[in-house]
Amino acid sequence: MTELLQYSFFQHALLGSLLTAVACGIVGTYIVARRLVFISGGITHASFGGLGLGFYLGMNPIGMAMVFAVLSAFGVEWASRSQSVREDSAIAAVWSLGMALGVIFIFLTPGYAPNLTAYLFGNILTITQGDLVAITLLAIALVVLFGLFLREIVYVAFDRDFARTQGLPVRWIEYGMMCLIAVTIVLSIRLVGIMLLISLLTLPQITVNLLTADFRKIILGSILLGFLGCVAGLFLSYFLNIPSGAFIILVLVVFFLIGKAIKGVRMR
Repeated sequence: MTELLQYSFFQHALLGSLLTAVACGIVGTYIVARRLVFISGGITHASFGGLGLGFYLGMNPIGMAMVFAVLSAFGVEWASRSQSVREDSAIAAVWSLGMALGVIFIFLTPGYAPNLTAYLFGNILTITQGDLVAITLLAIALVVLFGLFLREIVYVAFDRDFARTQGLPVRWIEYGMMCLIAVTIVLSIRLVGIMLLISLLTLPQITVNLLTADFRKIILGSILLGFLGCVAGLFLSYFLNIPSGAFIILVLVVFFLIGKAIKGVRMR
């Protein structure tokens, strides 16, 4: 096992796991607090349309997926707030449209069909230096923003009306957070894939939330559990030659069950 740490691709994978755990731990806590889990799932699957378009045009699929994800996030927020459209309906429309466009563009892509396994189910062993730079910048930006404006973000997450009475720019904060959610989702696709990403954004948070209601502690606990799950899933996927995403989620489910058991013992 120690020999693995000598390989640069495995070192990249460990660093990517840590940075992704930081980003998902911070953003995921906001998602769970504001009950945006379904929206996050819609954005995740809508990004598949960007992946397909990127392959079709011969461009960077992650870059195109990010464009799709951000536009989808803004579209859902705008439709649900301004156009009297039910939020779940807007999410379902974006979710379905993104997946449909992805399938169409991939089918139309000339030459051999692209290998989508790493994007659908995740394989952090394929992470590149460019991916590390991008997720590092995101993690730093999130740490700085939440460090400076944690109180304002918490107010908006739990009570929008109270936040307005405090003179906070609620609309701008919501749109800004939706943008950060979309970027985090796309940059985390390499880790667990489109099909399983929503679990990394929610399972660590709800596990820690079983034991504490403190927003800061949930963020820190989510980062720790997310990183431990990523490392365990990474080693298992390497030795069993199976995409890392599935193992990461299985480990996080085990953590959740342990947290549930601990809470049950406390209640007794």
